[in-house]
Amino acid sequence: MVQRVRSIFLSDIHLGTRACQAGRLLDFLKAYDSEQLFLVGDVIDFWAMRSRGIYWSEEQNTVVQKVLKRARHDVQVIFVPGNHDEAAREHYGASFGNIRVERDWLHVAADGKRYLLVHGDEFDTVTRYHKWLALLGDSAYAVLVHLNMWLSWLRRNLGLPGYWSLAGFAKRQVKTALTFIFEFEEAVARHARSRGADGVICGHIHAAAQREVDGIAYLNCGDWVDSCTAIVEHLNGRMELVHWQATAALATPSLEAAAAPGAGSPATSNPPAPQDRIAKSRSCRSKRRSRR
Repeated sequence: MVQRVRSIFLSDIHLGTRACQAGRLLDFLKAYDSEQLFLVGDVIDFWAMRSRGIYWSEEQNTVVQKVLKRARHDVQVIFVPGNHDEAAREHYGASFGNIRVERDWLHVAADGKRYLLVHGDEFDTVTRYHKWLALLGDSAYAVLVHLNMWLSWLRRNLGLPGYWSLAGFAKRQVKTALTFIFEFEEAVARHARSRGADGVICGHIHAAAQREVDGIAYLNCGDWVDSCTAIVEHLNGRMELVHWQATAALATPSLEAAAAPGAGSPATSNPPAPQDRIAKSRSCRSKRRSRR
């Protein structure tokens, strides 16, 4: 049964690569219908296509067709380019097939809250000032994702339940990655506050999240390479992080409603981001600020 929502927010799909889980995204799009669709960057991976060649499957082609079809049928589609599809940034304000390209976007939810939409790479100092290092990191991540495909195949053949992410495991174990995510979230939240927004919806770091950061609602869409996550806005304006989980017979949404602003991201067998290990650090910082 199709679930009607007000808005869908997707990022980091990485079409044009073998790692893109287009089939699962198609199942998600079949399950959700919306008035608005926001593509929050890295929809097409031109970086990978230049360095590793083009991989364009029938499912990926169908994803593009689905988006174009929705745009033709009165769904407002806004595309905020990221660093992997930065070529589209030359066309801010233009429309292609009823898809509008914007630098960023201020979305007003049904409950009146204002959310700033940005991809997020402008708050990543590595991507911004050391692009060669970002490309190196992208290649390393691609290797992890490729290895994860084989691990997933092996787990299925061994009859092991659930989905386990090698890339996600690496993020949770590396202290530098934890610090990077923590600092990224704070920088994005500060920018949203400076723009007068109540919250921010972004992508870029492939770490899906829904929480409050210094009084700002922080929502990260995650990705469709590893975690397969999205943000949806319900008809009453409530935002929700959706982890898309496929069973052997049918792909179904795993819905975890956030009871209040700042609630953690949905609990799954594969946590999308190392929230627990950075929560203590954020709490300590907040206490130090309050004492000042």
